[in-house]
Amino acid sequence: MSGAVGAAGAMTGYGFNQTLVSNASAVHQQLNILTEQASTGLVAQTYAGLGSSASVALNLNPQIAALQTYNSNIDLASGGMQVTQTAMTQIQQIAATFTADIPNLNGLNPSEVDSVAANARSALTQLAGLLDTQNGQNYVFGGQDSANPPVPNPDSILTSGFYTQIDTAVSGLATNGASATAASTLAIAGSNAAGTSPFSAYMSQPASALEAPVVQTGATTTVRTGLLASANSAVKSTGSSTTGSYMRDLMRALATLGSLSSSQVSAPGFGALVQDTGASLTGAVNAMAADVGVLGDTQASLTATQTQLTATTTALTGQVSSVQDADMASTLSQLTAVQTQLQESYRMIAGASSMSLMNFLPA
Repeated sequence: MSGAVGAAGAMTGYGFNQTLVSNASAVHQQLNILTEQASTGLVAQTYAGLGSSASVALNLNPQIAALQTYNSNIDLASGGMQVTQTAMTQIQQIAATFTADIPNLNGLNPSEVDSVAANARSALTQLAGLLDTQNGQNYVFGGQDSANPPVPNPDSILTSGFYTQIDTAVSGLATNGASATAASTLAIAGSNAAGTSPFSAYMSQPASALEAPVVQTGATTTVRTGLLASANSAVKSTGSSTTGSYMRDLMRALATLGSLSSSQVSAPGFGALVQDTGASLTGAVNAMAADVGVLGDTQASLTATQTQLTATTTALTGQVSSVQDADMASTLSQLTAVQTQLQESYRMIAGASSMSLMNFLPA
């Protein structure tokens, strides 16, 4: 009889201990989950751990990543556009300075013509350098070939085929006349031939083959964001004396003025050549201003797009956070409570293991 009672008591004690251990294990598992949440700030490290809320995170996280990429794209493009605008301000100042000099050029003393010519040559070298302006490692006037300088040798522009051929044409003004001289300089400035064009191989192509940089602002949307060294981006150059590119026209005008000399002031075609150069410069200034204006509009549009992207990203991030991020105040409170519960479980297990039938028999 006593043996039966002892056996029953042993089985009962064993089952009781197993229950305590099982409960402690469950509490310990809960503690691990809460500790991980407190450490990472996340409800779970995997989507499976989110349960039925996983679909929200699975659907929205890729969208958030894409929006952040578009936002970063606009940041990079905006930096490049700002550098381009700064360079264009200097280029426009060069153009404006010589446009203002043109009306007075015929009335200048021969020595002053030489001074204007020297200034024009210096300005042409400066312009060639500005066309190689960089934003980081990218040449902002390089179009789709932004890794390479659009003007390979800007400091040698005055010894390039472009300048020396225009200089030769202008030196023949007295013999060939203004019309032929202007036609010759126009052809040289518009040429893409190697040895004549001052531009890179990429930039020495027809305007239709050139593309300004673009930025992706959505899954199916891109925006043109830059200007080109050898072609217009958004507007057309007009007038009877244009290459179709305001940059080429400006370079041609500076090269023409830089090739004039005091000995040519009395030449019959001098005034007509200066007039043609002035008309070409005026057209270049107008087309340049229009292209810069379009670039400014693009900057403003991208800023508005970026604001929308940021707002959408914030809204979607909030939705994901509501299912993916742990409530830290609640988590820490539960963590303290579970730690206490686990300690009590261990205490009960320790107490149960020291109990025997003798503890329940009367003395």
